[in-house]
Amino acid sequence: MRTRLLPLLIVLMAGVLLALGFPLAASLAASEQQRVVVDRLDDAARFAALAQFVGESSAGADERRAILGGELASYHDVYGIRAGIFYRDNRAMAAAPEDWTVPYEGEGRRAFNEALLGRRSHDPPQVWPWQGDARLTIASPVVRDGDVVAVVVTDSPTGQLRSRILRGWLLIFAGEAAAMLLAVGAAFRLTGWVLRPVRVLDAVTHDIATGRMNSRVAATGGPPELRRLARSFNEMADNVEDALEQQRAFVADASHQLRNPLAALLLRIELLALELPEGNEEIASVRTEGKRLAQVLDDLLDLALAEHVAAELRFTDVGALTGERVASWRPVAEDKGVTLTGECGAVTAWADPVALSSALDAVIDNALKFTPAGEEVTVTVVPDRSTVAVVVADHGPGLTEEELGRIGDRFWRSGRHQNVKGSGLGLSIARVLLTAGGGGVTFAPNEPHGLRVTVTVPRYAPADL
Repeated sequence: MRTRLLPLLIVLMAGVLLALGFPLAASLAASEQQRVVVDRLDDAARFAALAQFVGESSAGADERRAILGGELASYHDVYGIRAGIFYRDNRAMAAAPEDWTVPYEGEGRRAFNEALLGRRSHDPPQVWPWQGDARLTIASPVVRDGDVVAVVVTDSPTGQLRSRILRGWLLIFAGEAAAMLLAVGAAFRLTGWVLRPVRVLDAVTHDIATGRMNSRVAATGGPPELRRLARSFNEMADNVEDALEQQRAFVADASHQLRNPLAALLLRIELLALELPEGNEEIASVRTEGKRLAQVLDDLLDLALAEHVAAELRFTDVGALTGERVASWRPVAEDKGVTLTGECGAVTAWADPVALSSALDAVIDNALKFTPAGEEVTVTVVPDRSTVAVVVADHGPGLTEEELGRIGDRFWRSGRHQNVKGSGLGLSIARVLLTAGGGGVTFAPNEPHGLRVTVTVPRYAPADL
C-alpha cells in the first residue's frame, strides 16, 4: 500500500508546486521586463522633450539637432542602446549610431507605427532567457502643437534582462526543489503515520493466524479511524481467544471426565468376559472398541494441552534428540519386521525439546504403522540456512494427492486405512506442537512409494525472545 500511496502524494505535491512555479516564473519575467520598459520609456520621453524644440528650418535648429545628437551618442556609448528620432517619413532627425535607420519590418516597425498614432510602446513581446538574439524596441511620439511630428525609437540589447530573469528562475527552482524535498519528507511522514497501524495490524493478524493468540495491536498512533479499527480488532481477538479457550477447556474437561467412566466400563467388560466362553468374538470386538475410545480420549486431552501450553524454546541438539527417538522406536520396528535407520548428525536449532520429541514420536509411529514387514523407514536430519529439517520417509502404501491435502486434519484417516489402529489425531498434535515453536510439518510422496514427512524447526532464535 505504501508503494501506491506515496507516489500518489508525491505526484500531487509536485503538481501543486509546478502549478505555482510556472506562473511565478512568468510573473518574474514580466516584472523584470516591465522595469526595463519603464526605464526606456522615461529615456524616450526625455529625448522627445528635447526633440520638440528642433524644427526642420527654424533658427537654431542645427544647433539643437547637434545637441540632441550628442545626447543620443552619449546614451549609446554608455548603455550600448541604439536610439534615434525619426520624422514621419522615416528620415532621421538624429540617431546613434548615425547610420541606424528605422526597421522596415518586425517589432521595431510595429512600435514606430504605433507611436505615429500618438501611443507609446507599453506591451512589447516578452523576452525569454533562451532568446539569445532578442532585442527590446520602445517607441514614443514627439508631439508639437498636438500633432505627432517625429518618433523616438530605442533598440536595447537584452543580455542583462535575460540574465536577471534566469537568476530569478534559478532562485525559484531552488525554492521549488527545497519545497519538493520538504513535501517528499512530509509525504513519507504522512504515509508512515497512516500506514503504521495497518502494518502493525497485518503483523498481529499474521501472529494470530500462526497460533500466537495473545498478540494484540497497540492503538496509540495513526488516524482516529485506524485507532478505532485497532481497538475493535483487539476486542474481536479477545472474544476469539476466549471462545477457543472455552473450547479447549471443554475438550480437556470432557476427555478427563470421560476417562473414569470408560475405565470402569472396560473393567466391567473384562469381568463380563470371564462369564462368557473363551474366544467370544463379540466381547473381543467390544474390548477393541473400548480401548480405541480410550486412545481417542487420551489423544484429545493431549491435543487440548498442546494448544494451551506455550512452547519453551531452547538451544537444542536436534540430531541427538532425533537419535534418541529413533533408538526408542527401534524395538517396535524390529518387532514388526521393519528396518528403522537414522542419519542424525550434530545439528543445533531452537526448539521445545518435549514438543519436538512428541512430534517425532507421532510421525515415526505413523510411519511404522503403515510400513509393511521387510520395508524400511529412514529418519534423516537435514540442516538448512534458516531451519533444521527431520525427514521421516517410509515405504508404505502412500497417499493420493487428494489425501495429501487432508492429512493432518483432526480425526481424518484414509478410507483405505480405517482398520489400522489409531485415532487420527497424532499428526494434528504434532502440527500444533511444532507450530507453537515456530516450526511446521509438511507431507509429500516418497519415491517409489510411501510417504515423506518433514518436520522443521527454526535454526535461529525468534526475534521476540
